[in-house]
Amino acid sequence: MYSKMLSLRFPKKIVGEPIAVNLVKKFDLSFNILKATIYPRKEGLMVLELSGHRKNFQRGVRYLKSIGIKVESIGQDIKRNEKKCFQCGACTAVCPTGALYIQRPDMEVVFDKELCSACEWCVSACPARAMEVKFDRSLLD
Repeated sequence: MYSKMLSLRFPKKIVGEPIAVNLVKKFDLSFNILKATIYPRKEGLMVLELSGHRKNFQRGVRYLKSIGIKVESIGQDIKRNEKKCFQCGACTAVCPTGALYIQRPDMEVVFDKELCSACEWCVSACPARAMEVKFDRSLLD
């Protein structure tokens, strides 16, 4: 199984098309939408994690590009600055994937980078500004 986080920019002429359905039906891919801003007759943006067999993934990305969608790979370097963090747990309340959680009985805030989806909600929630998220976007081959 191959999986990658992607940013998709839709031209306004195709925002009403069933693109996600086509990825599932035509290419046997699954997806998890992390962020989406799509309005009728305006350019749209979607950040998603796309998964499937590598060959199907590549065919799906070619399909997206062929209909005019700008596809970018999103690599993230997400870290918690241990010196800044004072273990308040505010980040755990907003983390949608459970990557940030409180370990009991020590009441220590744990960051499991493998579960992180780079949604950036922890960055906004952290009063100490200990969560640092840096996106490195590069075009797919």
